[in-house]
Amino acid sequence: MTVKTAQARINLANIIESLLGYSVAKIASNGLSSSNEQSYGPQGRIKPLYHINSDNSILARAQKRQDLLLIKQQQNIEAILSMAMSFCPDVASSHRPDADWVEHFVALCEDTSNESMQTLWAKILTGETLNPGTFSIKSLQTLKHMTQREADSLQKCVSLSGYNEKDDSHFILLGFYKKPSLFDLLRKGNKVSLNLGRTGISFPDILTLMDLNLLYRKEIESAVLKAGQELTLSFLSQKVTLKAKSSDLVLSYYKFTQTGDELSKLINFPINKVYKQLINNALEGEFELAWHAIK
Repeated sequence: MTVKTAQARINLANIIESLLGYSVAKIASNGLSSSNEQSYGPQGRIKPLYHINSDNSILARAQKRQDLLLIKQQQNIEAILSMAMSFCPDVASSHRPDADWVEHFVALCEDTSNESMQTLWAKILTGETLNPGTFSIKSLQTLKHMTQREADSLQKCVSLSGYNEKDDSHFILLGFYKKPSLFDLLRKGNKVSLNLGRTGISFPDILTLMDLNLLYRKEIESAVLKAGQELTLSFLSQKVTLKAKSSDLVLSYYKFTQTGDELSKLINFPINKVYKQLINNALEGEFELAWHAIK
């Protein structure tokens, strides 16, 4: 047995003991079979090589497992609620979150042990307390099934997402093209695109958010912009105003769904510096760009 295999078995044994409250032990060999042969029962089934090291009844063992689960869930809930209190500012609030919403919240967050994910749950409770109706049950259900890796993908994409106040949505700008005239029908092929790969975002990150229904699956195009028309996007601590230099310009972007909009509010992450430079380089030919700090 290699060191790596031995370590894996130790890790698995520790997981089993944490779940059941009992250790796992190897069944003593009768010496009749070789070490590399499986033992078979009378019906041809492979006999297990390990067993749970306890003389208690199966009912007693089941009760202990349930008790351990309840203890862990209670620890998770208390950690999240305590964290939410530390996040919540001491400001006036005229309404309380809906009682049913709170019950759903507790039931959905109780199995979250990862501290980073607990932080997101705590921020949701704080946000809902300050402004009831901010987070839907659907968003809670989505967060429950998110892994840390998926949350990391969301964080990466939030660093590229601008908030458009006019339609109260977040989107990731991908580029633009000039709508072709009747005399230049092939112009759309000259679309200017931002290379998101240079920002550290991979296409699997984008697909992950699409699979979670946080991003719409299709690339979306804006309405045709006229010369002088402006669009302002906010990125946490700064915002940019894009002013079209000419008419017939069309922006393309990935748009966050309602659930994506809600969960993106949990992540305070500044704009990706490489992405900001890509925007400047790609758009400066057809747009006037003005960046401002958000106070």
